[in-house]
Amino acid sequence: MKNLSHKSRINNVLHYIHSDLNKNLSANALAKIANYSEQHFHRVFKEQVGESINQYIRKVRLEASANQLMFSPDRTVADIASKCGFQSLSSFAQAFKKQFSTSPGRWRESQKRVNNPPYLLDKEIAAAYQKLVDVALPEVEFVQLAPINVGYIRHTGYSRSIKQTWQILNAWAMSQGLLNNRQLGLHHSNPTSVSLDKCRYVACIEIEKPLTKTGLVNSMMLPGGLHAKFDFEGVYGELLPSISKVLEQWLPNTGLIAGTTPAFVIYQQNHFLSKDERYQLSFYLPVSFY
Repeated sequence: MKNLSHKSRINNVLHYIHSDLNKNLSANALAKIANYSEQHFHRVFKEQVGESINQYIRKVRLEASANQLMFSPDRTVADIASKCGFQSLSSFAQAFKKQFSTSPGRWRESQKRVNNPPYLLDKEIAAAYQKLVDVALPEVEFVQLAPINVGYIRHTGYSRSIKQTWQILNAWAMSQGLLNNRQLGLHHSNPTSVSLDKCRYVACIEIEKPLTKTGLVNSMMLPGGLHAKFDFEGVYGELLPSISKVLEQWLPNTGLIAGTTPAFVIYQQNHFLSKDERYQLSFYLPVSFY
């Protein structure tokens, strides 16, 4: 039970981090959210997440900035650095080069010519990518979403292993009488630049209000706001190439800016739970004009 308490508290911290990468993410402020002393917080966070709090924050900020550089070609590097929580352009450039072995500017140029995103190392997904090359994206719909309360379980790695996380979350939903509630999946990582085994995914069930008891399942509120909505259906392996098309082809041509909060899907049919591994879902990409 003690480990579940640690997990629950650290989940609250992770939600706080991902809800806005530009706010105060000092260890002292985050320790208060977890209700730990700062020293104890550092130890527990590393036990639960596998890396230090500073390493984790730097990584997610750099991933977000790499996405912005790829998919928002009209934004300056300085603006992107600021939006993703870096206090100076020089500190951003130094951290970016250490993470990606190139400068932000060269990264942006090189990504225009990248034809082999990491997810193509998976033969099944690579086959789906080739199948969908000439398939047009569905019509986009712009929607203003209200915040959504969810119960959730985090998962690292984008593969069929997500099925077990969904089975556990569904068992919890059954015990709470929530089995018919909407199912959502948060895509924290962009698989065009992050290897599938390191992609961060969150399985979610919509709930009416925050949970009073947490542990293996925690609760959070997904931010609302303007989103671009795309309806997709297909079979396991086809979703990531479809999302990639939205990010690589549709977004750069709109002049819109991708939000720093996670994109997510709302399932009508969840391929991780369907025997035929088929999905029917709506993909929501947070977007803004500035």
